[in-house]
Amino acid sequence: MVMVRAAFAAARSLKRDFGEVEHLQFTEKGPGDFVSNADIYAQKVIREHLLRARPDYGFLGEEGQPAAGNGTHRWIVDPLDGTTNFMHGLPHFAISIALEHQGEIAAGLVLNPATDELFWAEKGAGAFLETPSSIRSRRLRVAGRRTLQNALLATGIPYPAKGRHDEYLRTLQPAMAGTSGVRRFGAAALDLAFVAAARVDGFWELDLSPWDVAAGILLVKEAGGVVSDLAGAPYQLGGPSILASNFELHEPLSKLLSNV
Repeated sequence: MVMVRAAFAAARSLKRDFGEVEHLQFTEKGPGDFVSNADIYAQKVIREHLLRARPDYGFLGEEGQPAAGNGTHRWIVDPLDGTTNFMHGLPHFAISIALEHQGEIAAGLVLNPATDELFWAEKGAGAFLETPSSIRSRRLRVAGRRTLQNALLATGIPYPAKGRHDEYLRTLQPAMAGTSGVRRFGAAALDLAFVAAARVDGFWELDLSPWDVAAGILLVKEAGGVVSDLAGAPYQLGGPSILASNFELHEPLSKLLSNV
């Protein structure tokens, strides 16, 4: 699969840079939003692989300029989700690649180069996990928990200077009080993959970009989960909020997080 080859090609460069992260130069694009040569080069590698195989497809990435393409197919790419983790030497970051077909995500993958865990999904075919030690892909299913009190949630905290911080804190308080715990890992693509893999029961965040979530959304849906905004309405790429969980927890979580 061209997406997998592109992801692992970019992962090689990220692994090399991660081993020498103290020598990398980082630039702050905005409050708490960093970019390095590692991000830029990884996207260059991915873009070259994808467009070489499908030159008529469009391209949307976190770094660089988009390409319109044929109007029916588009790659949506985050070459390094979790840049802050990466720049601090934390081995929790990801490459996210999704293929959009006529407005619907048709395929997606999330790869953690530090662990070589590869989460992937195809629309209508399921979601799967491959690891270096696995002989074959493992089918993913969202967790089966039915009560909020036993649920473990993941989230992303907006930087105060980016706005909506107070609004987010109003969602965090009931989430901490009404569940078994909240974790902030720092990479939304992996958070969604963890929902699909039943490592956490739900995930919510505000103001994520399409490249942060495109692949992860498909992973959750193909693992039997539900994705919406905080109010429970269908999620649109680039929307103001996102909530992902299993079916049983989704409505209770929506009520818990949106009633602020």
